[in-house]
Amino acid sequence: MDASDELLRRACPSALLTLEGAVRGLNDAMATALDRPLERCVGRDFKDLWPASQQMPAESLVAHAARADAVAMRELEFPGRNTVPVSCLLEARQVRDPAGGRPLIWVRALDTRNDVTSLLIPFRLATAAAGLGLWMYSSQEDHLEWLGGLPALVALIPDPTAPLSRVISAVHPDDRESFRQLLRSASTRQSPWVRLRYLTQHDGWHRLAVQVRRLQLGFDGPQRTFVVVRDDTKQEKRKQKAQAALTAERQRAKDTADFSSALITAATEQELQQVVLTRLAATFGAGGAVLALVDDSRLRISTDAGIDIHEVEALHGLRLDHPTPLSEAILTSKPQFIPDRADFVRRWPHAPLLRFLRLGFDYAISITPLSEAGDRPLGAWAMLYDSGYLSPLDEQTLVGTMADLAGQALKRIRLQQARMELATALQQTMLPTLPEHLPGLEVAARYRPSRDGLDIGGDWYDAFMMPDGAIALEIGDVQGHDVDAAAFMGQVRMSMRAIAAQEPDPGTVLTRTNELLVVTAPARFASCAMLHIDPLDGRVIGTSAGHVPLLCAHADGSHEVRELPGGPVLGVLPGIEYREAIFTLDDDSALVMVTDGVVEGPGLTLEAGLERAGTLAARAVRDGLNAEETADRVLDAAIAVDHLDDVAVLVIRRA
Repeated sequence: MDASDELLRRACPSALLTLEGAVRGLNDAMATALDRPLERCVGRDFKDLWPASQQMPAESLVAHAARADAVAMRELEFPGRNTVPVSCLLEARQVRDPAGGRPLIWVRALDTRNDVTSLLIPFRLATAAAGLGLWMYSSQEDHLEWLGGLPALVALIPDPTAPLSRVISAVHPDDRESFRQLLRSASTRQSPWVRLRYLTQHDGWHRLAVQVRRLQLGFDGPQRTFVVVRDDTKQEKRKQKAQAALTAERQRAKDTADFSSALITAATEQELQQVVLTRLAATFGAGGAVLALVDDSRLRISTDAGIDIHEVEALHGLRLDHPTPLSEAILTSKPQFIPDRADFVRRWPHAPLLRFLRLGFDYAISITPLSEAGDRPLGAWAMLYDSGYLSPLDEQTLVGTMADLAGQALKRIRLQQARMELATALQQTMLPTLPEHLPGLEVAARYRPSRDGLDIGGDWYDAFMMPDGAIALEIGDVQGHDVDAAAFMGQVRMSMRAIAAQEPDPGTVLTRTNELLVVTAPARFASCAMLHIDPLDGRVIGTSAGHVPLLCAHADGSHEVRELPGGPVLGVLPGIEYREAIFTLDDDSALVMVTDGVVEGPGLTLEAGLERAGTLAARAVRDGLNAEETADRVLDAAIAVDHLDDVAVLVIRRA
């Protein structure tokens, strides 16, 4: 399968573009999200597929990914289904075309179901910059959440989240019905401004203007009504400012708590990058943020929406020993603060005049390392502020604490990734390589380790020729997920191979394997199914040691679940005789052997899992797919839903 096709098989909206922005390919999810027929999208300029208001940010996203070997992120609004626009976080990065080796741009919508808050940050920043405030209204919960905005407006809202009835009670009685009607009639377009009088707790009536718009937050996400608030009251009072400061501090505390929680729960470097770039500048009131991570003694740079990636592309790929403020902060584990360009030139005279300072006349930069002195350099983040900005001591301390937390999260993620890669490599070395040619049969095997933790699994499969010309096939699952489980798996598989060389019947192979294991008294047990197939006439002899049933898929699109006779799992009870069943594998059918991770999981019963896998396999056979493609279809469905256990699939067809 083409690697580029694999990128478009993702469930999320995805597209492959040329560096010039022409659509090379896209999946159904992307075409649906753009509300355009898929066949009319290929070859067109990517930005032209978007609504007029989104074409400029879409073009900017592609341009940034094309200019630098780095990841670009932007929030865009898809036209949406049912006319409700969908706000999504899009990522663009360069990939290689496996056919020609040319660079392509892969654009995909990121999954923000566990981080809807990140989608709200651009709205908060935009309204604050415009001197406005922002409410988010949930009709299902009938409450309004204050997302923030101009500090003077924050003073109007004593509670970040309040029932609609409480907010309505503060509106002048003559204006309440118009406010309710405005919320009920919210459409996908911005409404006209509606004026109302609003009573604050401390300084009387304010004259507000509000307008609303409905939006969906992420695919399959909730629909919310956003209420933009403008305070037309000219008089400012001291109590309002005090309340504004108090509410802003409350918002800062909430943002910091959300930031910390998101860092702790980030499971991958991509998730960590997403958490930092969507929250850092907003949490600490900066104009933009840069994240620099160290890979093989070089800097890997990414930015948020406040800083264009081409402004810092000169930093991307620089060696860590190159004289830059970022490098010095990372190597010394000491924060750096640059008030202006003159300070930059004085302190780093041999460094290039990077556009990182936007020529340095209007911005101050704060850089904080992610690791402590003596630790392995991990990276740093930087925030841009207006020139003349001075960070309070308590904020410096908080920023340092958050950076330490990000560094700890990064170390944990990289350690987990290393352990997972090692475990997967060990598991793969213990799985057999199927013979390139099994006379008369087409056999395909697939294996995917568990992603719920980092332990080694005990699933296995095998296929080999018997002395009498029959083909032996087996699949099994050892109890547990650790090194001992993998070792026991290897013991069971090699024992069955050795015994099968002397015994022609699969039932006898399981019987003798069980006797051998019971004598050695292992602390583990294993389930297993074994088949002997005569490739000339399709005669099959099968038996099972407590394993999940066999699936038979037919060319007419039907399937059946075949429960093989046999006995209990291997290695537990002595004196077991494993019975056999005999049936025929037709030319237009396929046998599918699986482990329980394919057909069982949280919320998925064995019966439902077998029905799902059988239906997928039968459709694949009906559609004329070969054994390899059929195995891919069954495996992809298993890992997309409820993938908590190892999964192994073995598909057999007569050639």
